[in-house]
Amino acid sequence: MDIRKLLPVAALVASTFAFTACQEKKFHVEGSIANAKDSTLYLENMSLQGPVTVDSVKLGDDGAFSFSSKSSGAPEFYRLRIAGQIINISIDSTETVTVKAQMPNMARDYEVSGSEECKKIRTLSLRQIDLQNKAIAIDGNTGLGAQAAADSISKLINAYKEEVKSEFIFKNPKGASSYFALFQAIGPYLIFNPRTSKDDIKVFAAVATSWDTFYPGSERGENLHNIAIEGMKTERIVKAEQQASIDASKVSTSGIIDIKLSDNKGVERSLTQLKGKVVLLDFHVFAMEDSPKRILMLRELYNKYHAQGLEIYQVSLDTDEHFWKQQTSALPWISVHDPASVNSNNLVLYNVQAVPDFFLIDKTNTLVNRAAQIKDLDVAIAGLL
Repeated sequence: MDIRKLLPVAALVASTFAFTACQEKKFHVEGSIANAKDSTLYLENMSLQGPVTVDSVKLGDDGAFSFSSKSSGAPEFYRLRIAGQIINISIDSTETVTVKAQMPNMARDYEVSGSEECKKIRTLSLRQIDLQNKAIAIDGNTGLGAQAAADSISKLINAYKEEVKSEFIFKNPKGASSYFALFQAIGPYLIFNPRTSKDDIKVFAAVATSWDTFYPGSERGENLHNIAIEGMKTERIVKAEQQASIDASKVSTSGIIDIKLSDNKGVERSLTQLKGKVVLLDFHVFAMEDSPKRILMLRELYNKYHAQGLEIYQVSLDTDEHFWKQQTSALPWISVHDPASVNSNNLVLYNVQAVPDFFLIDKTNTLVNRAAQIKDLDVAIAGLL
């Protein structure tokens, strides 16, 4: 069921194998930069510690260049740079990305081919440049007072964020362009800032969850996850201090984005409290036609593996709470109800586009896989117990 439909209701020769394996690990960036004779073009890896030079070349009359380097198992980010002019690109695998640009304004005057994510990053880069220019113009308008200018810039940024979320991030949170969008800035200030905005934490969490799932163990994915978790922790500490009702020093974090909802007996159940068990996190609508068949399948898994340490944490998105309580009264696992239904923040945090959808969480409270990655759920559960 589409969420939107619910609205509003051995044997190769060793040398040959080695050669092939080596080739498969390479990516290529090539093209030309016009009006750049004798300029030095750098290919830099935008690592989490800062830019690292991969290669460089002094451009000739035609401005042609060609770089290659080893690819990684997850999207990685690079930039082409001449002095202060920068073109951002992403590399997903062994692709060849072609860039054609011209100086003196290479950062705007370029085209890219060979990668849809690089094209999206180009669009984001140009929009960010326009956003910054508009903000500078407002700030320099002497006819506006300081507060009026600040309000205008804030509205401009918020409109940009909504546009980027709907057109890029929530459409494909595992995409390199979505990751790139999270770290765009105006001057020294992040446009999406999980340290100061509850809504921005959710955006980071949505991308982090996808990267946890599709690029498990990647350095960037783990960094995203840590940012989201730290943002949620900071938010809880601030809230605790404001309410003065709990000891902020006791606020803790975990390896997953937590869900806290009430079960069919009115008891609040937290996903993170299940640490030590293998958890099947299931998003479900009991009003669906195929619900009985799916519940039967889950019951078989529960009966088979619960004694060995399996728990099911099922989130109902049904609009009729009374109906949900009737349907879950005899279920042996944890069934909670999300009153926000298809407008739930939990759907955003876990990037659930359609229901049913499920995730597997290991005994350390770490998200391991989502439904799209699991060929045999029975085998996957057994492997984690």
